[in-house]
Amino acid sequence: MENEEQIRLIKKTLDKVRPFLQRDGGDVTFDSYENGIVYVNIHGACEGCALINNDIEEGIEVILMEEVPGVIAVRLASDKAAVQEAMKNAGLQN
Repeated sequence: MENEEQIRLIKKTLDKVRPFLQRDGGDVTFDSYENGIVYVNIHGACEGCALINNDIEEGIEVILMEEVPGVIAVRLASDKAAVQEAMKNAGLQN
């Protein structure tokens, strides 16, 4: 599956998840997709919420991994540099 098609599926799947976050005053938007990792931005009531990592890892990530081939994780866009550095240090990317 080509990256462009994966991104289209990621955005479509995020559109399914968004109403659940919007119901509580929050939102999620797509930032980028690199090396199997989807980076998202969190908005509204979700920003700074102590449970956002649970929502991402136990909700958004699980759904995206089930519906979009190639997705291996979902992380906050604000954590992208740290994730990429950790992958580089682990020899998982150049």
